[in-house]
Amino acid sequence: MKYVVDMKDYGTILVVDDNEAVLTALKYCLSGTFEKVKTLASPDRLITLLGQEQVDIILLDMNFSLGVNSGQDGLLWLQAIRKHYPEIPVVLITAYADVQLAVRGLKRGASDFVTKPWDNDELVRKLKDVLDAKQNVVTLDEMEAEYIRRALDRCNGNLSKAAEMLGISRQTLYNKMKKLQ
Repeated sequence: MKYVVDMKDYGTILVVDDNEAVLTALKYCLSGTFEKVKTLASPDRLITLLGQEQVDIILLDMNFSLGVNSGQDGLLWLQAIRKHYPEIPVVLITAYADVQLAVRGLKRGASDFVTKPWDNDELVRKLKDVLDAKQNVVTLDEMEAEYIRRALDRCNGNLSKAAEMLGISRQTLYNKMKKLQ
C-alpha cells in the first residue's frame, strides 16, 4: 500500500520584504511546504492584512528604509505584531546580520532569525520547527486544570485537603473546577 503525505500542512506564511526578487524566490521555495505563501513588499499594510486573513507564521525582513541597515524597521514591526497578534510566530530575516541584532529580535519576541542569503532546506526546517513548537505549547488554563486534577487525585477527591495543598480556599477551588467543566 502506498501512502501519500501532504507536504502542504503548514498553513499560511506571510513573507514581508521590500525586495521583489527575494519575495519571488521565497514564494517558490516555500510553496512546497505551505498551503499559502502570501507576500507583502511593504509592511505598511501588515497589521491590516493580519486582521483580515488567517496567517500561521510571518517571515519578516529587518530593513525597509533605503540605505538604512540597522534592523530598527524590523524590530518596530515585530513589536507591532507582538502587540496586536502575539500568537503569530515571527521569524526575522536580514542580509545585514549580527549577533546583537539577532539577540535583540529574540528578546522582543521573534521565534528565530535567518540571514540572507539563506539555505532553502535550513530555512524550511527553521520555519517548520517554529510551527511545530507552537503546536506543543500548553496554555495556562490547561496547566492549571491538570494541576487541580493531580491535587484532587492525591487527596482522593477531598476538596478541603486539595484546596489546602494548592494554597487556595475551598470556594476558589470549587469555582475553578466549575470553570473547567
